[in-house]
Amino acid sequence: MEEYILEKAKRVKLLLLDVDGVLTDGRIIYDSSLRDMKFFDVHDGLGVYLLKRYGIPTILITAKGSRAIKPRARDMRVDMVFKNISPKSKVLPKILRKYRLTKDEVCFAGDDLADICLMKRVGFPVAVFNACPEVKRVASYITMKEGGRGAVREIAELILKTQGKWKEALGLYDI
Repeated sequence: MEEYILEKAKRVKLLLLDVDGVLTDGRIIYDSSLRDMKFFDVHDGLGVYLLKRYGIPTILITAKGSRAIKPRARDMRVDMVFKNISPKSKVLPKILRKYRLTKDEVCFAGDDLADICLMKRVGFPVAVFNACPEVKRVASYITMKEGGRGAVREIAELILKTQGKWKEALGLYDI
């Protein structure tokens, strides 16, 4: 892996995630009561949980709202959820003030056009493997995994490994 990517990951103190297409596989299914359902990956959830455990909170930022997001965010111990946000970059100043961070200490993972405005304003912009070409062009790193299929876990592991916290995290599971 290129050194500049490792340096960017080493500085991360906060992870921002898009939801549809990054934390989920992008499918939205409506049941017979017209409630939407989303598919989340358990491995991604553990990655977010481990980041939190080692002092790196996660915030979800989505252009849409869904009742499925809040319980999943609670399970993963996500710090905040911003729903119905457009453009997504408008919440960044508030987040930076609240966490007393610079943009260089923030990672944001996205997959589609609505994510570009925020990706251009953080220190470590990440595109999931199945992101659109425009998103991949502004990313510093493109995951090997697809959104909703382990991409977030991959990002979490990269951050924890570059910061020397991965080995301790493995110890939690007697590895």
